[in-house]
This record gives sequence, C-alpha cells and structure tokens, in this order.
Amino acid sequence: MSTQDFADLTLFITGPTYIRPEIREAGLLPEFGHRDAENLKRFGPIMSGLREIAGCADDYHVILCNGSGSNGMEATVRSLVADGECVLNVSVGAFGDLYHKMAVQNGKKAVQLKFAPGCAIDLGKLEAALAEHKPACVTFTHNETSTGVVNDMRAVCALIRKHGALPLVDGVSIFGGAAIDLSGSGAATYATSTQKSLALPAGFGILFVSGEAVEKAKTVQNRGFTTDIVAQLGRAQKQQTLTTPNTTLANQMAVQIEHIVHTEGIKNRFARHETMRDMTHAFVRSLPGYELLAPEGHRSPTLTAVRVPQGMSAAQLKKVKEAMRAKGYLFDPGYGKLNADLEEQGQRVLIRLGHMGDVTPDMVSAYLEALRPELLK
Repeated sequence: MSTQDFADLTLFITGPTYIRPEIREAGLLPEFGHRDAENLKRFGPIMSGLREIAGCADDYHVILCNGSGSNGMEATVRSLVADGECVLNVSVGAFGDLYHKMAVQNGKKAVQLKFAPGCAIDLGKLEAALAEHKPACVTFTHNETSTGVVNDMRAVCALIRKHGALPLVDGVSIFGGAAIDLSGSGAATYATSTQKSLALPAGFGILFVSGEAVEKAKTVQNRGFTTDIVAQLGRAQKQQTLTTPNTTLANQMAVQIEHIVHTEGIKNRFARHETMRDMTHAFVRSLPGYELLAPEGHRSPTLTAVRVPQGMSAAQLKKVKEAMRAKGYLFDPGYGKLNADLEEQGQRVLIRLGHMGDVTPDMVSAYLEALRPELLK
C-alpha cells in the first residue's frame, strides 16, 4: 500500500477533526527528549495556553495524559472514588454511558441517572438522585458528542456541590470551541482532549484538576499508575508528562495553542464556532422533514445532531456517506449504536454535523451545499 491509497478528505465528523496544513507541517519539527530542557519549550506554553482557553489560572492544575480524553476521565474515577463510596454517573448519551462503564469496570459502587437522547440534565431529577444515593462524586457530560446536547455546567455543578459531592466533568467535544469559564464553574475536574475542537491529532487527554480533587486523591487507595492523578501531577508541575509523550503531537500542539491564543484569538475562535452553529441550524431548518434534536438553550456550539425524515434508514445514511466521500468530504451518519437502538424502537435516526476546530464558515457553507442534494434524494 502506498500513501496515494489514502484519501485526503475534509473531515466534518465529530472527531477527529480537520487539521489545517500548518499543523500538519508542524509534525515535521524536530523530536526532543521529554526529560530534556527542550521539553519545557513546548509544554510550558502549551500548559499556560490551555489555562487561558479554559478560563482558569493556578486554581487548577493541568495534566496531559498520554492517550485521549477517555484516559483523563478514567483517571478521575480511579483517583477520586474511594472503596465503598458511591459515584453517580449522569448520562445524556453515549459518552455519559461511557463514564458509567468506566466506573463499573473499575469496580466502583456506581449508579446511573440516564436521560433520553436529545434531553439535557433535568435538575429536579438530578436532585432526587443526589438525595437518594448520597454520592461522593458525580460524573456528567458538558457537551454530549452523540446527541449535540450541551448542559449548563455551572448549574449542574452547583447542585452537585449543594449535596456535598465532587463534580467530575467530561468536556471532550467542547473545549476550544466555547468559553467554559472553568474557574467559576464549580467543577472539581474537567477532562478533554486534543482531537476535537482543538483541531489536533488524537494523542493527549487533557485534565484540569482542582486543589481539593488532588487532596481527595491522596486519600484514595489503588489509583493505578497512569490513572493516578497524584503521580501525574508530580510530572505536570515540572511541565512534563508521566510517561513518554508523542513528541510529534507536542510540536503540533505548541504551534496550535500559540495560534489559538495569539493569532486567531480565543474570543474570535469562540465567536466563529457560534457563527458556524447558526449556519448549520439554518441549513437544517431549510430541509423538509429534518429536525434539530437538542432543545433550544441546550444546542452545542461544536456539533449538531439532526433527526432525519421518517423512513430514512441508517443504511441509507451510509450511502450518503459514500456519496460525500466522492465529493471529498467525510460525513457523519450518526452514532452507530444510538441509531441501531433508535431503529429498533421505531424512532427516527440521526445524523451529526460537525462544525468544530479549524473549519471556517466558508468551509461549512461549501460542505452543507454539497450535502443538501444527497439528503434530499
């Protein structure tokens, strides 16, 4: 097989995302030793830039976990839920379910509060679950990638804290695409990754950890090795990773964070995502029989899930995917397991329209116009 066999498609899926040429080129920068002085030249600006994007200062530690956002999420479960304590996993979709799966497979006393696809967290139902289960920690998804639902992080965290629990937040698909104002959020931890709204290759989980979470972790036994927040923090405070990082990705990340903070500008980046979201919503409203899934007030700035017309099947959507491939785009025919469940229940299936990272409004416009005839066939 040669490199000519690999299609160079513009990705409009919900991660990994389109990587602009400058970031591809940054992958050719020199490798370096991750315990050498060269390391600080990359990771010093990376970690300070991540804090700026998050809207926090030294009130949160920044840890880079080798792997993906899932590694950061699992670290919070292993490091912050002690034996005998209850963790409440709140789910509005597939990735909320994943947090619950992690808790169960790590042997934690886990209970789940689950909402139907397309619904945001109901604070009344959450309060009832908090009162019933009295959890030590509560996990929830800020921006659910399978459904395009964004939850009110500040309100959810405040309610969790009212009941004396630590909020552990999954922000994988929104970080870098919208303001999260982490310092005022109430989150004890916030996990994200490189391959979605930061528009980088996959390879690092990014974990913001409050001081209180660190102190709690010190009291928890059996935290694992790469999932041990305390061990990770020891290296992070030296602007390093616990284990050997992907130095190619580190070079790309240093260049991209510099671009986001100092060239595009953080506020401009967030505003661009809002523009692309609004363009996508207008496009969906122009299609007969198509409907936005997430309710008003809970629609993601980085991706949009759409109910297709009654009678359109997941198999048909895969044909749309191939038609768009022929046009040079990678289309998202919806989250596979969710669509399978919806079809089994006789409900309308979903597509997802990604509008995150480094795609521009002009790119989104061209993509949607190429997609329109395929969806109307």
